[in-house]
Amino acid sequence: MNSILRPTALVALLLAGLMTAPQASAQQGRFIDVTDNRGGNVLQMVQRRSELERSGKIVRIRGYCRSACTILTTLPNACLGPHARIGFHAPRIPNTQIIPPYVDQIMGNYYRAGIRDRWFGGWNRSMEMQVITARDYVRLDPQARICDSIRP
Repeated sequence: MNSILRPTALVALLLAGLMTAPQASAQQGRFIDVTDNRGGNVLQMVQRRSELERSGKIVRIRGYCRSACTILTTLPNACLGPHARIGFHAPRIPNTQIIPPYVDQIMGNYYRAGIRDRWFGGWNRSMEMQVITARDYVRLDPQARICDSIRP
């Protein structure tokens, strides 16, 4: 039996154990609120992102969205709460400092403009959380928007 794993098999094994499962979102009428989401497994968040995009509802990112949650910020039907904070750090295997291969690339493919530049400029390798406000996020990614359905 070959003891060397193919890169895709290795990534799948690593991603299976990445962080924790994404937190549930509250659904109300025409909105889906993603509030204080800690992120979790990147592949699970990619799947959740697809579900949210297909929902036909406005996805409001509120509170503190960090880690894998950040890939939701570029949903075409998403907006950022005026007091939201967005936190970026290197993806890593839970309870370690090990950055698995390819995962930062998967995440980076969801970012745009200045956010993408900062991600690949070092946030993708930082063990410390890089936190920005919703307004700073919009300055770095002008396609993002602040929710007009949430009063500041």
